[in-house]
Amino acid sequence: MLTGKVAVITGGTRGIGNAIANLFAKNGASLAIIATRDNERAQKAINTIKELGADVRLYVCDVKDAEQVESVSEEILADFGKVDILVNNAGITRDNLLPSLSVMDIDDVIDINLKGTMFVTRSFIRSFVKQRHGNIINISSVVGLMGNKGQTNYAASKAGIVGFTKSVAKEYGRRNVRCNAIAPGYISTEMTEELSEAQVSELKAQLPLTRLGLPEDVANLALFLASENSSYITGEVIKVDGGMYV
Repeated sequence: MLTGKVAVITGGTRGIGNAIANLFAKNGASLAIIATRDNERAQKAINTIKELGADVRLYVCDVKDAEQVESVSEEILADFGKVDILVNNAGITRDNLLPSLSVMDIDDVIDINLKGTMFVTRSFIRSFVKQRHGNIINISSVVGLMGNKGQTNYAASKAGIVGFTKSVAKEYGRRNVRCNAIAPGYISTEMTEELSEAQVSELKAQLPLTRLGLPEDVANLALFLASENSSYITGEVIKVDGGMYV
């Protein structure tokens, strides 16, 4: 479905981002993976993608640093010659009740989740406009749509991505640039591994589908949005939440 396409994925060495990278590789895409560090985990993820037969390269970048982002985007474009798909997946949580959130807890979450998405998109948008096509997929969260206690900073960052997605879709649709967002619910990743068994059981009981999602559930939607099968879809926010927010 993605043969001949070049995809950039931020946070592509773990969790949802890694599942998207693997599925894109299986469907013929070449991949530029952006991660905060080049370590054993990152190299293992890259090697797994290489075993799938994909052309993949790792780029180290702090997405909240606009200068680093600009430099890495130029490097990627020089290495691959073009970029067709951008997946803004990099994100963190710093959960606590609002009075207990430090300034750093607020700044880090907003800077990485929201500003990082804006910086990376801005750095590639000129090339999308020039080649008159581009496909942006932003990873938001169902929490950005419904809110959640103990996650005011995270919810605000993910809600911001929703507004950003719709605005980019309106600004660049005439240049054949699409921009959509995915809003996952509770997905089994390192973030949810911090929950106790009792908490997980309680969450499952609240969900119509009675299970946590898998990273692959999100990746399947990302593949659809990245492909030509979704060529008339832009500005949408699609939930993958097992019915959590209906």
